[in-house]
Amino acid sequence: MFSRGTGKGFLMMAAVAAWACGTAVAQQPGGGGAQQQPSPGQQQQMPGQSGTPGAPGVTTGLPDTTQQPNQNAFADQMFVHDTLEGDDAQVAMSQLAEQRSSSTDVKQFSAKMVQIHIELNNQLKPAAKELGVSEPKGPSKKEQKEIDHLQALNGPDFDTAYIQAMAKQQQHDLKEFKDEAQVGQTANIQQAAKQDEPVLEQHYQILQKLAQAHNVTLESKK
Repeated sequence: MFSRGTGKGFLMMAAVAAWACGTAVAQQPGGGGAQQQPSPGQQQQMPGQSGTPGAPGVTTGLPDTTQQPNQNAFADQMFVHDTLEGDDAQVAMSQLAEQRSSSTDVKQFSAKMVQIHIELNNQLKPAAKELGVSEPKGPSKKEQKEIDHLQALNGPDFDTAYIQAMAKQQQHDLKEFKDEAQVGQTANIQQAAKQDEPVLEQHYQILQKLAQAHNVTLESKK
């Protein structure tokens, strides 16, 4: 993730930290191990089946089941998928802000958001592939509605809506990263979440200052 200094300057320290965190995600060790052969009389399960013979397979719609992941890693798959979707949404919103905002500080903030979230997405893609997670085709339907709403606005009205929309995204990110840092099952994904969480918190605080400067009210974090 990244951090922006108050006023017009951006701090590079957190951007470097974000690059390092994303690299930690991308450089995942290869998993795998020897498969235990079924005992005589035990029915061998096919990929996609649950641990109980005869039980239906679990279909998530996210992982590529040609490489069946550990069932305990499902939360990690969801975390990576949701993060990729959220990054797409924040890039799209921030690209609009570069075009439609009437404020220099909002434009600077949005430009940095575009840069960082594109980088984070690129760094997460190898992790998604390793976990068998299909890359999303863009923002979620809910996020796309926010983007469509922003497209109809300009100037100060846009600034208010953009800041509020980004605050919701960042609040959601903070919760997701905190949860992953605490209960993640894939060691390097969990470690990356731990490293990124304080940077996320820092750059949410900067957004709060931006909101104050523009007299924008933000919803409280849940």
